[in-house]
Amino acid sequence: MNKKNYNIIKTKNKKISMITAYDALMAKIFDEIVDIILVGDSLSMSFKGDKDTLSITLNDMIYHTKAVKKGAKKTLIVCDMPFGSYLSKEEALRNAVRIYKESGADAVKLEGGEEKAEIVKELTKNSIAVMGHIGLMPQSVRLEGGYKIKGKNENEKTKLLKDAKALEKAGAFCIVLEGVKENIAKAVSESISIPTIGIGSGKYTDGQVLVWSDMFGFFDEFKPKFVKRYLDGAKIIKNALKEYVEDVQEGRFPLEEHCY
Repeated sequence: MNKKNYNIIKTKNKKISMITAYDALMAKIFDEIVDIILVGDSLSMSFKGDKDTLSITLNDMIYHTKAVKKGAKKTLIVCDMPFGSYLSKEEALRNAVRIYKESGADAVKLEGGEEKAEIVKELTKNSIAVMGHIGLMPQSVRLEGGYKIKGKNENEKTKLLKDAKALEKAGAFCIVLEGVKENIAKAVSESISIPTIGIGSGKYTDGQVLVWSDMFGFFDEFKPKFVKRYLDGAKIIKNALKEYVEDVQEGRFPLEEHCY
């Protein structure tokens, strides 16, 4: 049996690559190519069509993580803990244990810094691997009145540094830095010994993560500034679909070779 790569460490020689997935089909394609597959609560927007990530439930996350696990056999799988599922240490532990038992996730991810350190500590001391997430936190979008870049002043820089160090001390194995000014993300990354994975935070983090539908051009309502589009997926699929419809209408499909 091939061993899964749990060796997600900070190194100058190799950056960490992470991508989202929500089903077995895409997970199987991504398996072994990337270091980490994140079953993100971003599925609320890119999969369900919601305006933000807040409506996703714990049952939703477990369902999709189970599907991803069936497709990806060798890549590290991280499951987002959804909004409202870790309001206390007791609740967080109960829900993280559910995720571990029912989905088979290798780790969970939760948003928040110093104020969530005790929750991270509670999970890690109970043998649950935790990925942190600081900076722009999508689960706080309504509280903050939108998606706002972090690290724009000294107070925000100080908070981010404190948050990162608190999460490291609590036992997190990795931290996502989202929407952080590049120079501040660099300072945060240099201040801790665990890896940072950036999204919209510049090139000095220890790795990068993107939402698969953004980077492959399937979510075409808008393109965030930080996204590099590696494929015009929506256009490719639409053109193929039009060809299929024309073949059906003109009698070119099915042909004899497609029949029993």
